[in-house]
This record gives sequence, structure tokens and C-alpha cells, in this order.
Amino acid sequence: MKITFLGTATSHGIPVIACKCRVCQSNDIRDIRLRSSVLIQVSNLNIVIDTGPDFRQQMLNNKVTNLTAVLYTHEHKDHVAGLDDVRPFNFINNKPVDVYAEARVQDALKKEYAYIFLETPYPGAPQISMHLIENKKFYIQNLEVTPIRAYHDKLPIFGFRIGDFAYLTDIKTLPEEEKIKLKNLKVLVINALRKEEHISHYNLNEALETIQELQPKTAYLTHLSHRFGLYSEEEKLLPDSVFLAYDGLSIDPDNA
Repeated sequence: MKITFLGTATSHGIPVIACKCRVCQSNDIRDIRLRSSVLIQVSNLNIVIDTGPDFRQQMLNNKVTNLTAVLYTHEHKDHVAGLDDVRPFNFINNKPVDVYAEARVQDALKKEYAYIFLETPYPGAPQISMHLIENKKFYIQNLEVTPIRAYHDKLPIFGFRIGDFAYLTDIKTLPEEEKIKLKNLKVLVINALRKEEHISHYNLNEALETIQELQPKTAYLTHLSHRFGLYSEEEKLLPDSVFLAYDGLSIDPDNA
């Protein structure tokens, strides 16, 4: 399995439009962040979690030439706004792209992208094959995927575990019964928006407390805002085996 961070920022991206802070003015490429998304490559499968507004650029940046499936955590714009750009993969693969989402998220996609789901689709619209998921294991071909129910303020969202890797973003509350699904991980990716408290996202302390409880072999922090701090400074302050993710970083969970 190979995991590539396509984007590691919160909804504003970094740099934030018109912002003059140290992070937004940084020349360190690790401080330049597109909206959060991750590519999972295992066997012959290429799976993307969330297609945010930067999806097209992320595919180009990482030279992705095949897309098996998209998993959606939830329906907020910074996680779904790039859906239309799956179209080139329709041409390349000569088939629809499989999209996995729970019922509420599917309803939101059908409203946002009504032209895709017409009985007679608009010519040239993306070809999508929708798959309904619930809070129980499902399969993408032969690959087992375990949804992790969490809450983004009061909004139910999904994280996902695949093998010994798990990806959790935009969470504020993680129920005890869901933590059981996250034991014995080699790699945990989890959101840590900033150091201050936030109504709908983990801050740094909350993310570190969850990492300490779950005890993955390694953990990576993602969905960062410009208020988190500079990569070069903040990376040094993290506990052992906890790292800041950055755009373009690739990891192998078996060797993490």
C-alpha cells in the first residue's frame, strides 16, 4: 500500500487569499497546502478520499492516470467540489467512476451536481456509479473498507480504515465504540486544525490525546489551517512518531 497526501489544508487552503501571516507568506513548499485529500494505491486500485476544489490540480501534481473509486467523508464543499473533474478518468478507463457515500451525502451530490444524475444526462457530464455505504464494512473489488463514524460538530461523517491504515478528517467527536475499530494501526491520519479550540474540528491537543489513546505505530496530522504554524517550527515540537503531513508526501504503512 502507498499513501499519498494530495492536500493537507482546511477549507481555505494555504496560502489563504489576501493573508499576510508568516505561514501564508512562507517559501517552504511544505507550508503550501491544497484542500485535504488522500490517494490510496493498493494492488491495482487507485482510491481517492474526497474530491475537493483542488482535485484537478492534485491529479496533475501527482501524475495520477487511473482512478478506481472515490470515497466521501461528508458533503462540505471543500470535500466534494472537484467531482466534475473525474471526467478524464471516464475517457481513460472507458467506464464510470465508482463513488462510495452514505445516503445524505449522495442526496447532497445529486442536488449539487443535478446535471450528472439526470435521466438523460447532459452530454459530456461525468459518468458516476453511486454505491451506498452505511456504518459497516464494504468492499471495493476485493479490498475491505471499514467506515468509522465520527461527528463534525453535530454532522455525522465517515472516516475510513483500510488494512492497517486509517484516515480521519474534520472530526470533533469520536465515539468510544468507533475507537475499537482503530486499534493496532500502523498509520493513523487525523485532523488537527489549529492549537486553539474549535467548534467542529480537533485542535492539536485533542488530536494528540486521541493518538495517545489509540496508539498507532505512527500518526500524521492533516487538515491544517494557517493558524497551526510553520512546518519547520511545529514539526520539531511533536511527540515521537507523530508528524505533520504535507502535500505530496508519500508513505508506506508497512514501513512507517
